[in-house]
Amino acid sequence: MAPELPAGTDLFTSGGEAGRLMAAHDWSTTAVGPVEDWPQGLRFAVRTVLASRFPMVLTWGPEFLQFYNDAYAPFIGAKHPAIGEDIRVTLAEGWDALAGPVEHAMATREASWLPRLPLLLERAGYREETYFTVSHAPAFGDDGTVAGMHAVCTEVTAEVLGERRQQLLHALSTADGELGDEAAVLDGLCAALAGDPLDVPFAAVYLDDGGRLRRAATIGCAPERLPATVEDAAELPGRVSDLRILGGMWEDRVRDAVALPLTGSAGERVGVLLLGVSPNLGLDEEYRTFLELVAGQFLTALGNARAFEAERARAESLAELDRAKTAFFSDVSHELRTPLTLLLGPISDVLAADGLPAAARDQLTLARRNGQRLQRLVNDLMDFASIEAGRAAAVRVATDLPAFTAELAGVLRAGAERAGLSLTVDCSPLPHPAAVDPRMWEKVVLNLLSNAVKYTFVGGIEVRLRGTDDAVELTVADTGIGIPAEELPLVFDRFHRVAGSLARNREGTGIGLALVRELVALHGGTVGVTSEPGRGSTFTVTVPYGTPDAAADAERPAAPSEAARGTADVWETDAAPREQPAEPTDSSVTVLVVDDNADMRTYLTRLLAPVWRVQTCADGEEALAAVAAHLPDAVVTDVMMPRLDGFELLQRLRADPATRAVPVLMLTARAGQEAAVEGFDAGVDDYLAKPFQAAELIARLRVAIDRAAGRRAAAAAETTPAAPVGPPPTASQAPTGTRADVRALVPSSRQPTAPAVPAPAPPPAPPAPPVHFDSWRFPASPRAIPGLRRALRRLLESAGLTEDQSYDLLLAACEAATNAVEHAQDPVEPFIDVTVEASATGVVITVRDYGQWRERGASMDRGRGSTLMSAFADISAVPSPEGTTVTIRAARAG
Repeated sequence: MAPELPAGTDLFTSGGEAGRLMAAHDWSTTAVGPVEDWPQGLRFAVRTVLASRFPMVLTWGPEFLQFYNDAYAPFIGAKHPAIGEDIRVTLAEGWDALAGPVEHAMATREASWLPRLPLLLERAGYREETYFTVSHAPAFGDDGTVAGMHAVCTEVTAEVLGERRQQLLHALSTADGELGDEAAVLDGLCAALAGDPLDVPFAAVYLDDGGRLRRAATIGCAPERLPATVEDAAELPGRVSDLRILGGMWEDRVRDAVALPLTGSAGERVGVLLLGVSPNLGLDEEYRTFLELVAGQFLTALGNARAFEAERARAESLAELDRAKTAFFSDVSHELRTPLTLLLGPISDVLAADGLPAAARDQLTLARRNGQRLQRLVNDLMDFASIEAGRAAAVRVATDLPAFTAELAGVLRAGAERAGLSLTVDCSPLPHPAAVDPRMWEKVVLNLLSNAVKYTFVGGIEVRLRGTDDAVELTVADTGIGIPAEELPLVFDRFHRVAGSLARNREGTGIGLALVRELVALHGGTVGVTSEPGRGSTFTVTVPYGTPDAAADAERPAAPSEAARGTADVWETDAAPREQPAEPTDSSVTVLVVDDNADMRTYLTRLLAPVWRVQTCADGEEALAAVAAHLPDAVVTDVMMPRLDGFELLQRLRADPATRAVPVLMLTARAGQEAAVEGFDAGVDDYLAKPFQAAELIARLRVAIDRAAGRRAAAAAETTPAAPVGPPPTASQAPTGTRADVRALVPSSRQPTAPAVPAPAPPPAPPAPPVHFDSWRFPASPRAIPGLRRALRRLLESAGLTEDQSYDLLLAACEAATNAVEHAQDPVEPFIDVTVEASATGVVITVRDYGQWRERGASMDRGRGSTLMSAFADISAVPSPEGTTVTIRAARAG
């Protein structure tokens, strides 16, 4: 027999708040009567409920009077305390779901198990969506009959909501929709969001459209109930009861909505997401965080769609630009064919004639070789245009492919060997007859071989041809510089160049390998490359054996064309330049010519050698070594060269005190003022765009050499003031005040002349203080002003002017140069000329332009600029039909 429990209030002593409520309750007014009259079964049941930390509730008697512990109290929220009351009243809103299991447990004496049971509770002032896992068991009286119900329960609302929300976020992240199509992506997102109406009863997406928010989509709500456009999120409704939207677990009217901004990574407004709040859930921190995550999914998906669309548009733009570039080159190439024919034809005719002087033959051969190079470029561009337009097709003929390939490789053997490379050719007989388009195959082989020679400096090149069961495989392997892994997917793209790659020269259009891929594709084949930087590259071409489209000419088997032999001649020239003209015996001035094109080096040497001693180098690295061995009097350099280009060479020369004063003349194919400004900004003495006139090149180089000689003489006079100072020596030895006919310096234009009469010697000049003089020509562009400022500062500092006066004169001269750039209209020459003479008594600076000023008065009153200049020096302006010359004069400050 079980021991009896206390009859009084001691029964509730250890029951916490619930125990104190039970002890204070007047049970005599209820069906169970006073505590001292309670049966032992009820006492034991109550003691068990109060002692448990698990949520438990006990009902007793047909009135379903409830007894619960502190752990259960939060489940009924604001309805607590309800001890001693009918549980059917306390849980009236959810009793429909509970009545059946409770009655079943009490009738059958079998416990129930209800996991995740949805219950409607009103414990916080609204009809709440909750979930409980509940077990109901019978409670027995002292006589063994069922006297009540014993329930153990736990709330799992947070668990259920968490899983449901996680599923929605996953669905949003994997929403269907074609990437790049914003409308399709938005439709997919909305479809996924519509799958969870319990958490998001309705939603609306507003996207930024020209500064306003435009309604782009709605879910769970008729679009016309929401504004079509708004200025910002503040105009969207927060209280939405008037929309009469039903939602939530219990289909109540939706009262609230949250407007969440969709903001891009750069802070730009993408839009706003309006999300309805379930009327059966409290908008707590977890709920708000979930809604923010939903907005984040929308932002990510829309951002990806827009980024993809932007990338696709960029790719299409690049493709269109690529097509436009090809079309442009094609049009230009087509127009070049006629003048090329009229150039190459007569040149070839003259070369074929007898009795041509050797010097003239050399020059005409040079012209024909470079004309043929231009012709090959034109043909390549025309081939590309035909391929892109779909007009090109491979006309296959039966070809002895091993013999033809070996012969093509042999064409470049001399060039490779002159470059110090070995060339191995292994073209084995094929197991099946092969049919290719001979001219297309020639371009494939020669482009791959030329590429290998260009980027290989030591080692060798191997050409192999092998036949498999169904294809011919050509491999061209080299031991060159290799290709970085990230560049490998791009090497066959048109106009692509590997940045910073070391090559024998910088020439080429960037279409060689792209043309190889297109020509191979026309044969139904493929081309690939493997490479390792520093170890070399291997290109592999695979084409099917094919069937002939036309009959081969038995009497004229496939052989290298004249264009192929021209390609070989170019590489022979680049690898080993032809003999150079003899140097003059009466010149002590040395000019260093730096250019990666062998023909250009030969041409420049032929032009300059009759006047000065000429030394040549193929790139900037060689030039620096040559300068270290013997300091030249001037440097003529190309800009685009391998290893060390012209600008880097210039920087290295200017950085070394021993070479800082060496004049540098830059030759480049980049024409225009911007290119010239870039050169002058870098410190170049003169800048000449290709193509140039021979006479102009010699004249400019002569001025640069004479100017440098004058600076050296002035510097020498400063260090030895007692020595008499004569006229500055000139490299050409021409008398002061005269200019030699520069045409006579070009060998091809020399004519017999009468013996020159020596000029009378000038009287000896009296000793005079040193005079610092220099002159410059700058492009008529505001970007030239910094270069002028640097040149002036160097001269004024070398002349020993005070810092304050140098600053004032710099200000005045730059203001005058700025006026010349801004005010000179329609200049006949796009330059400004500046001269400076600093003597012991004063400084004279002149700035000349070649246009007509819009507003010009005798006083040259230009406002603050003129006033500023006049404050530092005496200013005069002399206009003329050819331009305006501004003269700045200032006495030397003590």
